[in-house]
Amino acid sequence: MLTSKKIVVCVTGGIAVYKAVALVSKLTQAGADVKVIMTKSAMEFVQPLSFQVMSRNDVYFDTFDEKDSSVIAHINLADWADLVIVAPATANVIGKLANGIADDMVTTTLLATTAKVWIAPAMNVHMYENAAVIRNIAQLSKDGYSFIEPSEGFLACGYVGKGRLEEPEKMVKLVEAYFSPKELPLKGQKVVVTAGPTRELIDPVRFLTNFSSGKMGYAMAEAAANLGAETVLISGPVSIDAPSNVTLIPVESAKEMYDAVMEQFYTASIVIKTAAVADYKPKEVHSQKMKKQQGDSMIVLERTSDILAELGKRKTNQLLIGFAAETNDVVHYAKSKLEKKNADYIVANDVTEAGSGFGTETNSVTLVGKDDVELHFAHLPKKELALQLLQTILKLENDELK
Repeated sequence: MLTSKKIVVCVTGGIAVYKAVALVSKLTQAGADVKVIMTKSAMEFVQPLSFQVMSRNDVYFDTFDEKDSSVIAHINLADWADLVIVAPATANVIGKLANGIADDMVTTTLLATTAKVWIAPAMNVHMYENAAVIRNIAQLSKDGYSFIEPSEGFLACGYVGKGRLEEPEKMVKLVEAYFSPKELPLKGQKVVVTAGPTRELIDPVRFLTNFSSGKMGYAMAEAAANLGAETVLISGPVSIDAPSNVTLIPVESAKEMYDAVMEQFYTASIVIKTAAVADYKPKEVHSQKMKKQQGDSMIVLERTSDILAELGKRKTNQLLIGFAAETNDVVHYAKSKLEKKNADYIVANDVTEAGSGFGTETNSVTLVGKDDVELHFAHLPKKELALQLLQTILKLENDELK
């Protein structure tokens, strides 16, 4: 399946290097042309000869060791690759890459390539959860790198937790899927996504809002479009650009968002409501700026329309997916919201958790649905998470129809 595909495997220094040998072997057996670059630390675990035998190609480890004088090795490899996989990826190489540091053969090649780069982290569970590592992964995701999430289990350091390099067999399947003709499961369907905060005016210079950045909603819209859907993104005020393959409808207030959603709802196949819509708005909006007065002041608030609940009442054959930002008892409130709003799925997360919630590049969520569906998705870049969520929901729906 991988015949004629050119893959560069960058191997960095961790005990999981032995799995990289198996990965190279299996990629080669699948027909790929594989070339390996190693760091000096990686060579402390496995000698280059092992990779040379498995790949049947020279192994690169020294930026200044030019095996072919007619080319510059790291530039030639960078241009040659159809796909680059960093496996295992240590916290060190993730940090260097996130900050544009190129001080060896691996990092100089990674910075020079225009091919897609996949990063497969492998490290101690506490290292993987360190704030600096989370921050660096988020930066690389923002820069366009993709991640193969580590699995959980017994680690070489003696801990049990997340940090094991994904199994070579699964990585090969991911590579095969990447190079296979892309399926578009949402082709011919219309997906409506709401995103961002709303603003409720107090007077001409003040408003009520929340911390939503819109990043998760925009990621969901992009994922839906990439899966073939005609995608409409209804967004409150945010500071990020909409994906190029979606139709953007900008709104400000909860009322404007309600009207825009209702206008699109009846022609939609799927509605994904990620927006953090204000629950309350000022009962009175002052036409002039409110002036300071002696003592306290009071603003009377009234309820806004509950968009998700209204959609739950009106839906016929639409798939309705809501999001819930919580600070405690996440699953409990998600299940309660699922029932009260008559939604099909609720995606809930704890916004107080590090690396999750508003404004972050990563997220950790729990998907709940009818028939006791409860699936947890650990910290992932939001774009990766959005795609996994949509694919999981589509699989659950297809399984239900069978």
